[in-house]
Amino acid sequence: MSHGQDGDRGHARGLSHPRHDLDDLLTHAVRFSIVAALAGLANAEFAAVRDSVEITDAMLSKQVALLEKAGYVHVEKGRVGRRPRTWLSLSDEGKAAYARHVAALRAIADLTG
Repeated sequence: MSHGQDGDRGHARGLSHPRHDLDDLLTHAVRFSIVAALAGLANAEFAAVRDSVEITDAMLSKQVALLEKAGYVHVEKGRVGRRPRTWLSLSDEGKAAYARHVAALRAIADLTG
């Protein structure tokens, strides 16, 4: 598995367990938490996401770089007054990946019913 359309490939190969629909990039708890924090928002300031997920600036930067490279997160830099600010938002691809991943988690949980 890797990020992206893995679930579709899993089903195309005749694999039916919902774990095949999990997005490898989002199985990392911190990345999943970042994407979840952004899921319901148009955008969020870097510091707000850092505080919400309870991680360091360095950890957030590292994980956001991976999510940005995958096309899941947009990063916008700017200023508020004289202070530099960074805003994060989910791309359409990131929103879709998050929705697929959450659906797969729910399907797995429902198996034990």
